[in-house]
Amino acid sequence: MADLDSSILLAFLEAAGEPVSGDRLAKELGVSRVAIWSRLERLRAAGFSFKASTRKGYVLKSVPREINAALLDAHLRRLKVAPSVELLAVVDSTNSEAERRLAAGGEAPFAVLARTQRAGRGRLGRKWHSTHPGNLYLSLAFRPFIPPERLKPFTLWMGLALCAHVEKSLGLKLGLKWPNDLQSPDGRKVAGMLTEARLDADSVRELVFGLGLNLTGQPKDFPTELRATAGSLEAAGGAPLDVNREAAAVIAALFHAWEQFAEGGWSRSFRKLWSAYDVLAGKSVRVGLRGDPVAGIVEGIDDEGSLILRTSGGRKTVVSSGEVTLRKP
Repeated sequence: MADLDSSILLAFLEAAGEPVSGDRLAKELGVSRVAIWSRLERLRAAGFSFKASTRKGYVLKSVPREINAALLDAHLRRLKVAPSVELLAVVDSTNSEAERRLAAGGEAPFAVLARTQRAGRGRLGRKWHSTHPGNLYLSLAFRPFIPPERLKPFTLWMGLALCAHVEKSLGLKLGLKWPNDLQSPDGRKVAGMLTEARLDADSVRELVFGLGLNLTGQPKDFPTELRATAGSLEAAGGAPLDVNREAAAVIAALFHAWEQFAEGGWSRSFRKLWSAYDVLAGKSVRVGLRGDPVAGIVEGIDDEGSLILRTSGGRKTVVSSGEVTLRKP
């Protein structure tokens, strides 16, 4: 019945605030008028609000403030998103679930979302706080069969594509902090990315791109230790966000970004987007992961997405991975 709910909600979205006739819905969807009424009542119980308009039908007045499977699907259908997208109530990690589905032979590409993650993963084995049902916990899965070296700038490209989408969609300019964090204009972290791949000798066999994006979370929603540094799109924009519409738009933008990456068209705009959204340019940083940390001034990235530093001795150093911290001037 979720498909029927989605079709009903799609009709309301396309009506754009105008009344939708219950009789017309019943005829178009091939069900009884009573079935339509019953579904509207169940949607009301799920957080939707409808207003009856005499002799005209119903008007959709409000929608849930958390991700709803039927409404998300209706938005995805409007955007003509072809790959399979499934919303789960609770999962250990959407990346882990995507990996399991790939291993079981699931048809790719596809997307897995969850309202809550019990063991959300961040980079370097960190835990990603994932208990707010109004945020986006998402993994996209692919079987790309591309040479491993082609994958190096992939995470940065997906982050840049997301920054460009958010600026176009919400008028909010995020910044990308190399290698995998997205920040609001006030420097709060609003998203983290985690790419995991399974390699054969000469190709990437399975690829999972994970995204934790804080859509509506407010400072009070985060653990105490994160309240000073974590943010959300809604908090940064200062206006209520339609969670399901934005989640669907993000999924569509990321699938499109993947198509550009797979086809090679991404490289034409990569440098321009990096210049627009890089938050580390000219900053004094320390990069550490294994061995001695490297300190220097950020001078950009190379074609593979590695960070270029100018050290105190004037020497140029290229760093392919690591944890970046800002240094005081």
